[in-house]
Parts: sequence; C-alpha cells; structure tokens
Amino acid sequence: MQPTSPAPLADATGSLVSHAAGETRAVGRALGRAAPPGTTIALVGPLGAGKTQLAKGVAEGLAITTVVNSPTFVLMNEHVGRLRLYHVDAYRLDEPDEAPAAGLFDERQSGGVTVIEWADRLDGYLPIERLDIAIAPDPRSGDRRTLRWRAHGRQHAALADALRTIRA
Repeated sequence: MQPTSPAPLADATGSLVSHAAGETRAVGRALGRAAPPGTTIALVGPLGAGKTQLAKGVAEGLAITTVVNSPTFVLMNEHVGRLRLYHVDAYRLDEPDEAPAAGLFDERQSGGVTVIEWADRLDGYLPIERLDIAIAPDPRSGDRRTLRWRAHGRQHAALADALRTIRA
C-alpha cells in the first residue's frame, strides 16, 4: 500500500451585510449552532464594529445561558454550553508574544469553541485552521456593517457554509 499525502486544506471566503446588532448576533448564532469541537473564530475590526455582538451570538448558538461580555480585563472567559466557549479578547496585549504567557491557548480549547476578539493582535500565534471574520462598519450608517470571512481548513470551511445559509 502506497502512502498518500494529506489532502490540501480547503479555504472558503465570503461576505454579508448586517443592518443591526441583532443581525450580527444571528450570524454568531448560526456559527454557534454549527460549530464542532476545536473551532476557532478570529474576529477583527475597530472598536464598536460588533465583535462582541457576534461572540454573544456564538454563545447563544452553543446554548450558553451565562452573560457573555467582552473579557478585556481578564483576557479570556470560559462559558459552559453544548460545547465550552473560550472567549478571548486580545485588545490589552501589547505584543503577540504575550499570548502564550497569558495562557490564551491550551489543549482544553480543542474540545470547545474559541472566539478571539482583536485577533490581529495575535499575529503568528493563531491556529492555522480557523475562521477569520473581519467586521467593517459603514461610516455612513451606524448600524450597517460588512462581515467578510475566510476559512482555513476543511472543518472551518464547512463552518463557513453556515454563513451562506443566512446570506439571503
């Protein structure tokens, strides 16, 4: 039997427009419902873009009943639901090298869902397989924002399909 090389990683991209915070949460809910263990969702966008709203939606989709707020001062909060949610906020990190020392990544996350706000501050430390979502507010409309995603790896490309179902 001849060894086979691993299949190439699948990437998927797309975008959608949210017109309200509730719609942004609905995007997160769809992701939370579809997320398998080991999911990493890396969020980027300016202050007020809707990163925490999306994270709250993921929590709702995971059937988490505790309050989900931005964990800025503790860097990571853990919530229990269908799967554990590890909600990371890298805003206060000065350098990406601080992530390992702060304990932001460990083996527990492989059994849950990790949502990282300000993921761009962790350059070089993010898992290779993940779903990146950039949230860009429309400066002409306070509630409108564009969410653009790129999935890295098969599992996260399959997760991105959950986003396609709410595009209409």
